[in-house]
Amino acid sequence: MARLFIPFLLFFIVELYTFFALRTLTKNKMVLVAYWLLFVVVCLIIVYNMYIVYNENRFSLNTGYAIALMLTYFVPKVIVFFFLFAEDIFRFFAGIANYFSLDSRSVSEAIPSRRKFISQVALGIAAIPFAGFLYGVFKGKYDFRVITQTIEFDDLPDAFDGYRITQISDIHSGSFDNIEKIEYAVNLINEQESDAILFTGDIVNAKAEEMDPYISIFEKLKAKDGKFSVLGNHDYGYYAYESVTDFNENHKKIEAVHKAIGFDLLQNENRQIKRGTDTLNILGVENWGASRHFPKRGSLVKATQQISDGAFNVLMSHDPSHFDYKKKEFNTHDRFNLDTVKEETNIINFNKKIQLTLAGHTHGMQFGIEIPFLNFKWSPVKYRYPKWAGLYAEKGKYLYVNRGFGFLAFPGRVGIWPEITVIELKKKKLTT
Repeated sequence: MARLFIPFLLFFIVELYTFFALRTLTKNKMVLVAYWLLFVVVCLIIVYNMYIVYNENRFSLNTGYAIALMLTYFVPKVIVFFFLFAEDIFRFFAGIANYFSLDSRSVSEAIPSRRKFISQVALGIAAIPFAGFLYGVFKGKYDFRVITQTIEFDDLPDAFDGYRITQISDIHSGSFDNIEKIEYAVNLINEQESDAILFTGDIVNAKAEEMDPYISIFEKLKAKDGKFSVLGNHDYGYYAYESVTDFNENHKKIEAVHKAIGFDLLQNENRQIKRGTDTLNILGVENWGASRHFPKRGSLVKATQQISDGAFNVLMSHDPSHFDYKKKEFNTHDRFNLDTVKEETNIINFNKKIQLTLAGHTHGMQFGIEIPFLNFKWSPVKYRYPKWAGLYAEKGKYLYVNRGFGFLAFPGRVGIWPEITVIELKKKKLTT
């Protein structure tokens, strides 16, 4: 409990500043008492759900909504705190000036009216993220966006000029609470009429059973050349199982889920798509990322077996850090003794060229700002994953990071919307 003291002390300080701001607008005792009662109720809800997570090792939808409540309730108040704290600094120096001023009344009389104005401004600005979080929880998490991306390649086989791939990632079915919205999204995917559908991992939060209510929906996905998939870090059941037996049983069920949907699950494997004499290779690796907290089972060597040099390859790798990770120690959190792959290379330096890599994993943190016409995007997740959303190019190779189909922990999305990506492959025209 001691480690919780400091966070709750900070929460209380922020709450106190917001209370002072509210008190400049109303002196109604019922309103002010209700304010503190609400604070106590919110804290109790948060503490109870923290108890569930830490002591019973389970994360429920109710816990997710408790996180949403905490963010919606406290984040706007942090804005109020910074405004009023800055005002307190001003008041401190104004007090010093007042002490030495010949006309001290003019300074002291101005401070209360200034305080009221600052409080009104702070509360008004805080209303913006408050409204944003409410929208994100009730609407934003199912506000699916189709993002189209055209990528040109010098070495694309002629028969695949104009080939269309729909990418989805991070379904996280255990977080869903609206079947109709998922049906809508699946129909939206089918409307794209792409040649292939590629799913880049995290079909569940932890347990295969989470997908049971949605198999009949996702099995309706259609693509001319098939539906291909890989596993993400959550698909290994690290967050739900303590025994190797339970872990292995869940893994078999996960494989069965992919098969029931019609996904061709690639576990360090490859498939070929033919157009006449031309070939496009679909590669899929198991999870491999720079973080030591997730399993490292992806093998580019295995995935490219029998793939000739100079072939055109599209790779599915769940974690975007696989693309250009810098060599580090290969520590991994692996209590199930999984086969950790110690390949000393990343995708861009691999000895066989992989023209296009598709990844997910980051969700864009489900929170951020994107202004497409200014080509501006920002999310706190960029400080953990520099390549966190959209298209990136390095050494003549491309990485596309999908923002995710579903959501995890926080049951909402603010500014970073659920994504269905349509990528068109084009043959780069030679210039004379």
